[in-house]
Amino acid sequence: MKNTALLLVLLIVCACKKETKKTETEIEPVAETTSDWIYLFDGSSTEGWRAYNGEALPPGWIIKDSTLTFDTELGLEQDYKGGKDIIYGAEEFENFELYLEWKLPEGGNSGIFYHLKEGYGGPPEVSPEYQLIDDENYARIHDLTAYNKSLGYMDKPEELKPLQQTASDYAMHAADPAMKKLNPVGDWNSSKIVFTPERVEHWLNGQMVLSFVPWDEAWYEKKNSDKWKNSEDYGKFKSGFIGLQDHSSPIWFKNIKIKKL
Repeated sequence: MKNTALLLVLLIVCACKKETKKTETEIEPVAETTSDWIYLFDGSSTEGWRAYNGEALPPGWIIKDSTLTFDTELGLEQDYKGGKDIIYGAEEFENFELYLEWKLPEGGNSGIFYHLKEGYGGPPEVSPEYQLIDDENYARIHDLTAYNKSLGYMDKPEELKPLQQTASDYAMHAADPAMKKLNPVGDWNSSKIVFTPERVEHWLNGQMVLSFVPWDEAWYEKKNSDKWKNSEDYGKFKSGFIGLQDHSSPIWFKNIKIKKL
């Protein structure tokens, strides 16, 4: 009788241990998945990058101190006939989140292109542009009067207009100045573009400063009433390359990465 009772107790204890072990296994955390980020530039290689409409990087684009840099002195080589805007030509992207860090010198100007197709005279003819510029000093150093008058800006044409300032969708949608925190010239800034057919977001230094709907009625109205009204293919492509603009000033980029959405 005692032996039977002892055996019964042992069976109950074993069953409890098995159940406990099973429960612990069931609640073990699932290992985190690997990152979805694709590095377009990690500081060590320019693999995948080349000139727009070209086969190699134009003179002036180099790696220096782990940054992708446009060196204006090197870029003035006279035997190079092509443009100096560059693209990540290894892959085209459709819906995405793009992140990068950048800095400009005083009076500097550049930009980030997406959904870019080749075969045109230059990226601005076809691609939307996240504007990068020295908001504070550009108009003091560069005379914008004739250019702005050509666009119909007759009121203070010497000024840098909101549609031309950093983080704006160049000549289409202005970034919200109340949300912008632009670091001083020579300091690093971070930018992010999130693109889906339902919503485009422009971020600057951790703040969303602009959002709009691509290809809706308001988008086409803007496109057809200002700078791009004669650019038939501007902004129409649903996928394309990522590009960076040379605007005859030094520029520094790092931590360029993209996530497909």
